[in-house]
Amino acid sequence: MCPNISAFLSGLIFALGLGLSGMTDPANVLGFLDIAGGWDFRLAFVMGGAIAVHAALRPLIYKRERPLFAPKFPAFSVSGVDRGLLVGAGLFGVGWGLGGYCPGPALTSFATGATQLLVFVPAMFAGMYLAQVLQARRSASAGTPSLGATPAP
Repeated sequence: MCPNISAFLSGLIFALGLGLSGMTDPANVLGFLDIAGGWDFRLAFVMGGAIAVHAALRPLIYKRERPLFAPKFPAFSVSGVDRGLLVGAGLFGVGWGLGGYCPGPALTSFATGATQLLVFVPAMFAGMYLAQVLQARRSASAGTPSLGATPAP
């Protein structure tokens, strides 16, 4: 199976899971975040199920010599908590809390044409682009490759 088909099928399964669990509805997400009011615990079970599948499969995947559709497993240079991580996580959380969407459900629901999604999704992509530009500038000034860069052979 080629990488594009594999990525498409993975995304399709993810989208179906979001839809079946009701997590494309921002009211469910906001209900989860409302711990002082009418807390909706269902998102905790969705996240718990995802974590359980990941925890079970990750050791099996890393027993392989290499991934199915890549020459090697990625090596991440960031291993600790820094200011950029904290700011990014904070912005993500604020956006999630204000909009009720995180990226997956926003893209899954985008086809509905809901006005808030027609604003949220382009703003999300603009934020992703801005984050890449800032990371590339920081990396260039520090003389280190950015996270998305591939090292020269």
